[in-house]
Amino acid sequence: MSSHSNLAPTPEFVVERQVVQQSITGRVTQAMRYWLLAVADRLNRTPEVVQTVSLTTQTASVSATTISVLSLAAGVYRLSAAARITTAATTSSSLTLTFGWTQAVACTASSAAITGNTTATTGSFVVVVRADEATALTYATTYASSGGTAMVYRFDVAVEQLI
Repeated sequence: MSSHSNLAPTPEFVVERQVVQQSITGRVTQAMRYWLLAVADRLNRTPEVVQTVSLTTQTASVSATTISVLSLAAGVYRLSAAARITTAATTSSSLTLTFGWTQAVACTASSAAITGNTTATTGSFVVVVRADEATALTYATTYASSGGTAMVYRFDVAVEQLI
């Protein structure tokens, strides 16, 4: 048995069109075939971004909101969020990021509170989840601000299918 038995069978012949008249012709070599199969395998294992959400000038909590995905297949997903304070509150502020999904039961995960209260304050949150087919993936924020000027923030979400 060949040491490369997990690769596609070697074709009996490979026809390659001329790229430029009377140049590059011939057959794909075995080494090139293995390389192309390895590249295809890596591409097939690359996470696929299935949806993104961007919210700007937010001045309140965002209740659980479904991330619109055309058809959610059962699988493993990476849910990522990034937030930045764009206007600091006069006194103090706090922002917590939350994701929700269903894996037989409703599940949630929340970030630590972002409390820096300057326009350079950022926070991010990443969670890897196994979600059931055709169920909702959600995001939410919990907002608190005190003082005459309210905190304003931007919030970005990405959903990637890993498996």
